[in-house]
Amino acid sequence: MSGLLNGVKVVELASWTYVPSAGAALADWGADVIKVEDTRGGDPCRNLVVGGLDGTGTPVQANFMMEIGNHGKRSVGIDIKSEQGRAIFGKLIADADVFLTNWLPAVLERAGLTVETIREFNPRIIIARGSGHGSRGPHKDRGGFDGASYTARAGVAYALTPTNAEFPMAQGPAFGDLQGGITLAGGISAALFARERTGHAAIVDSSLLAQGMWAVAPDIAAADYYDIDRIPAGEAGTALNPAVNRYRTRDNRWVQMMLLQADRYWAGFCERIGRADLATDERFVPLANLVANTEAATIELRKTFAEHDLEHWQKALVDEPGVWATIASPQEVLDDPQVTANGYLMTVTDSAGNDYRTVTAPVQFDETPAPPTRAPEYGEHTETVLLELGMEWDDIIAAKESGAIL
Repeated sequence: MSGLLNGVKVVELASWTYVPSAGAALADWGADVIKVEDTRGGDPCRNLVVGGLDGTGTPVQANFMMEIGNHGKRSVGIDIKSEQGRAIFGKLIADADVFLTNWLPAVLERAGLTVETIREFNPRIIIARGSGHGSRGPHKDRGGFDGASYTARAGVAYALTPTNAEFPMAQGPAFGDLQGGITLAGGISAALFARERTGHAAIVDSSLLAQGMWAVAPDIAAADYYDIDRIPAGEAGTALNPAVNRYRTRDNRWVQMMLLQADRYWAGFCERIGRADLATDERFVPLANLVANTEAATIELRKTFAEHDLEHWQKALVDEPGVWATIASPQEVLDDPQVTANGYLMTVTDSAGNDYRTVTAPVQFDETPAPPTRAPEYGEHTETVLLELGMEWDDIIAAKESGAIL
């Protein structure tokens, strides 16, 4: 079953991708996630343009960033700053299991949504907060995006930038957000479990800064142990172990080798690539010699891989027991048979009947993929959700006319 969280209700007051992606994961796992959006425009991610991809040039009537972080949810439009809107929001919270937000502490306080106030609505609700820099300290109210809080401040860019690079490593869109979101979803699940066991409704906190530090924890630990900036790394294209490196093929593709136990795999690997001579070359055996002569070994492997196209190497290495992989393009990942077999993509149909694919949360239960669901339109479920709360049509109409809801 994929719906382990069936019956769990999450009220999400969050925008962009980091915290909303936690809500998407919870929805994939069966939770009813109600996304509360402001009546003055909703989540700004709905209008986000990434890489100049503004919706033209594709028949799909959906924003791909919104789909990733919001599929499976229901959207309601509420002005929680109005008296009527706040009362409706209180009704939502009253029978929810989780309140999920990326609003900063000072903003929550100004909105009258402190922990104490939320618990007045519902003493058993789990409060989950995701921020740029954590809920305490001098920068708790400083906004954050993953490019700054995760990649830059947490040390990720510094740790992953080759020593000879002119510019620091740059991340792709939502790179830290999505890692942080799945971590936050896991924390919420743990809090739900603890509440069932003990009755205690925990406050769950995570941040992009914490997630980035976790991503490069080995470098941070080594920095403390050895009083260095990071784990030593060579120039781009080099590695301390030449059997753990990337090699360019004749058709300008790349093969990533990960023979961490080189002594175990080296001889067979050399035979498979047609270089049995390297397996007996005293410069490269045992492993200590291979590492000592890494530059010479790397030159030999570069020359060998450059002699054939990627297709040749995929066939030559098909039975290689050591770990390796083609450096795939995102377009190739769409049609990876292993991706298909495991249901890592869901196929959804837009309002015009066009199919499109989006990535599901990276955790499944009982080998069952999440059911395909799209992201909600802005305020799409406002009336439905309010009727579920017991509101009458006359009250809903009045709230619409006053601007308290969409």
